Amino acid sequence: MYSRILVPLENSSYDQTILTYVRELARHHGSALVLIHVADGWAARNIKQLDLRESEEMREDRAYLERASAALRGDGFEADAVLAAGDPATEIAEAATRERCDLIAMATHGHRGLNDVVRGSVASELRHKTFVPVLMVRAQPK
Repeated sequence: MYSRILVPLENSSYDQTILTYVRELARHHGSALVLIHVADGWAARNIKQLDLRESEEMREDRAYLERASAALRGDGFEADAVLAAGDPATEIAEAATRERCDLIAMATHGHRGLNDVVRGSVASELRHKTFVPVLMVRAQPK
C-alpha cells in the first residue's frame, strides 16, 4: 500500500519515536524510506537568495541524516536522505511530491494552546499544504 514513506526528522530525541513506527510499517509494506530534515536557521532560510555556503548546523544535519539512513540500510531497508532548507512545512510537502512518496510519517510534540501559537506546529501547517496522507505519532520527550 505504501511504496515510499517520507519521514521528517528534526535531529532530536523525538525522532526515535517515529523511526520505531516507520520500521514496522515499512517492513510490513516493503516500503522504501526517504528521510528529510529541513534546516531552518538563518543561513538555511537564506542560502539560495544570498548564495551562501552550508552552515555548520547544516553540515551536522546532513551527517545526522546520513547516519540515520545508513542505520536503516544496515537493517535491510531501502533508505535515502534529503536535506532541505527553508520553511519546514513547505519543504516537506514539496519533497513528498518530488520524491513520489505516498505517506508522510512524522512525530509530533503535542503542543497545545499558547504553546502551539508561540512554537508553531509543522504538523498542523503541513496537513494544509499536502494531499499526501500524513501519519502523526505523538512523541514523549526523553
